[in-house]
Formats: sequence, C-alpha cells, structure tokens
Amino acid sequence: MPKFSVIVPCYNAEKTIFGTLSSIQDQTFTDIEIICVDEGSTDRIFVMLNDIARGDPGVKVVKNAGNGPSAARNLGVIHHAKGDLVAFCDADDQWLPGKLAQLAGLFENTTIDGAYGQIGFFEREPHDAVAFSTVPQEALTIDLLLGENPVCTMSNVALRRRIFLEGGGFDCSMVHNEDLEWLIRLVGEGACIMGMPLLQTWYRTSVGGLSTDLTAMMAGRMRAVQSAARYGVAPSGQSHAIFQRYLARRALRVSAVRTEALRHAVRGLWHSPIGFLLPLHRGALTFIGALAVTALPRTLSRSLFS
Repeated sequence: MPKFSVIVPCYNAEKTIFGTLSSIQDQTFTDIEIICVDEGSTDRIFVMLNDIARGDPGVKVVKNAGNGPSAARNLGVIHHAKGDLVAFCDADDQWLPGKLAQLAGLFENTTIDGAYGQIGFFEREPHDAVAFSTVPQEALTIDLLLGENPVCTMSNVALRRRIFLEGGGFDCSMVHNEDLEWLIRLVGEGACIMGMPLLQTWYRTSVGGLSTDLTAMMAGRMRAVQSAARYGVAPSGQSHAIFQRYLARRALRVSAVRTEALRHAVRGLWHSPIGFLLPLHRGALTFIGALAVTALPRTLSRSLFS
C-alpha cells in the first residue's frame, strides 16, 4: 500500500502537466501513487495522461465529468486513494523534490493530522519566483484562516486520509474559497494542521485565473465565515483587515476599476489599522499602491502591479 496518494485535478492543462507530474515523480520519497482526475478537458490532456500512465504504473487516470476541482479531489480520495496519507497538487503547480520526504517525517508524530509548507510564487518558471509565503509557528486556527490563509493553495496541503473522510470532503457547490471552508471545518472538528518552515511548493500565478474574481472570492469568504460561526468563531477585526488587504493586493494586479484596491484598503483600515498596515512591507506598501493606482496611467499601473 503506498504511503502517499497524490491527487491531481486536471482541466485543459496540456501545457503544464508534464512539469507538474515530473515534479511528483521525481520526489525523493517514492512510496506514492499519483491519481490524475480529468475534469472533462477539451484539450489533449486525457490522451497525454494515459500515455504517461502506460510508462509509469504508479500513475492512475480517472475521469470526472466536468464537475470541478473539488469534486475531482473528493473522487480521487474517497474512491481511488489507497495511501494512508493524501496530498494534492494542481496541474499547473510543481513540488520541490524533498516535499513528501519532509512531510512523511512530520507525520511520524501521530498527533499531527495535516501539514503544509512554504510556497514560492512564479509566473513562467519556478526559478523566476521572487515572492514566498509566510508559515506561522502555531497550528492553524479558524481566526488565522479567516485572515490570510497561510496554506494558500491545495497544492500545499497533505493530511491523513482518515481525517479527510471524517471531514466529509469539499463542498462542491463552492467555486472560490472552497479550500478555506474545508480547512475551517477540519480545524473546527479538532484536526491539528501544522506548518513547516520549508520551501515545498511552486505556485503558478495567473492574472486570468479563478482567484482574480474578487466578487466571487467575497461570496466564498462569507460561506467560510458561516462555517466558522458553527464552531462559535467570528472573524476578529484583525482577520477582517488582513483579508481586505489580500483583496486590495489582488485588485492592484487584476481589477479594471481604478478605485477597487483603495476601497478594500479603506475597509481593512476601518476594521483594524494595525492589522492592515503591519507588517509594513505588506500593509503600508499596499495602501500606498492603492492610492497611487487611482492617479497613475493604466499602462504604468499594469506594469508596476502585474
């Protein structure tokens, strides 16, 4: 039985899937299976995946009729995974070679139910990354998740399959922040999810990706807040401010409305000036950028903040 089952949702990712799967196949920890779930792609990826699987018996390809990544992850874990540990990787992200070995060592501690590491954000190739996520020292809490989710992406999380099954999987009715809502339920039910201060995951940023839909992100957060309320947790002023800062930073990159970033910045400052502004390299610079973008020529602002 493989120790890790790696679930890879795939949708029209023929340009990036080789890099993704190679980064998983090249792990120094080799007791794994890779389950690629095609979400109804219209490109050649299903053919490509089957070609890869013929050359690697550790790769399994299944179809999921276009029901989205949450349904694909649920299907992969519930019906196909054989490992006692489960990890996820989106079809355009990549892993560093030692990721699973590091996680396997951490999971030797039986009190830990889930884990994540540090992320490097890149656009074309991983070596282009100049921004990296912050990993808190403490276990995840609901209030921490309601601020700026340090896990960031499903490509950066692993957990015991038993915990996934007990938690009921992802809410497939959500398009944005479904990973946040899922983590809140896990933590609310008592799961211990720890961060590792080690670079493990390369995350491909995309201006045209799902995470650019700020309105839908707000709606998804409201669903997450409702889930948090079931565990008696309401977001603090600081977590509200941190989330608004995140939206302001996203708006600087993608919004066509020049005042969108400033609107989120003002909301964040109203909730908690300290929560929004600190650390200064994130908060204060975000506020300055939100002010500047209202006056700068569009071509210059796109160049500065893209």
